Amino acid sequence: MELTPPGPRGIPPLFARLVDDSALFPPVGAAMPEALRAHFVSRESEHAGVLGVFLCQASRLPELITELIKIKPKQPLPLSLIIDTGLGGVPKAISIVESRSELLALRMVEMPAPSDVDEVWLERVSEFVPEDVIRVVEPRRGVGWLDGVRKVIEHGSWPKIRCGGQAGENFPSVDEVADFLAVVSGSSGASFKATNSLHRAVRHTDPGSGFVHHGFLNLLVASARSLAGGDVRAALASTDAQALADEARALSEPAAKAVRALFASYAAASFEQPVADMGELGLL
Repeated sequence: MELTPPGPRGIPPLFARLVDDSALFPPVGAAMPEALRAHFVSRESEHAGVLGVFLCQASRLPELITELIKIKPKQPLPLSLIIDTGLGGVPKAISIVESRSELLALRMVEMPAPSDVDEVWLERVSEFVPEDVIRVVEPRRGVGWLDGVRKVIEHGSWPKIRCGGQAGENFPSVDEVADFLAVVSGSSGASFKATNSLHRAVRHTDPGSGFVHHGFLNLLVASARSLAGGDVRAALASTDAQALADEARALSEPAAKAVRALFASYAAASFEQPVADMGELGLL
């Protein structure tokens, strides 16, 4: 399976299919009809090439299918299935998706790992998810977290890093993100996905919550430096939007593709915000 297909026309390779749509999830928590309507509008927009897959919980598949039948999409919806029904519910959920191939194209299956990232559990994930579908597993941060990340990679899945949430402890430190990048970039051919609170391009303090949010541009530049032996922590901690944009823009096409083979995509509550940030920084 090719993880980094050619970018859509007019979209720089560094940003092609970068942003996955998580409008169904907090903090937006959109209703299914509104989430799908907005998603299909984005798919027809000028910057549609930045848009990746649509995220939906396994428990909401019937609702998703009902709405898609009403919409009658021209092409099947590229889907990432978020497993909220436990590992045992994976085969049934995948069967439902595959039975509606005129509406849905399963690209990815994502799930949280058990606390100890058990080897037997990872083997079952590999057995349940078809080979042509990307498996994404999220180890919990804490003691032994990076060992879990390594196990996920060894079993052929992408590790996922949660970059924020509703509470302060959901936000990993710069050191934790840097250590994660070191493990993934040091594993031959490994890719990762990021999720939660990467609303803006550049690291910033949210005026409402007071939480310091990581930026997706910081993460892209940090990934590039991780591959090139640069200062990853400085890239993650930077709030200099122009310097980060200049560094990203200066990447050669092979370097940009290598970054995206590593940092494959991230889930965003809004498609408009990251596109607007990229536009303001002259990156699109």
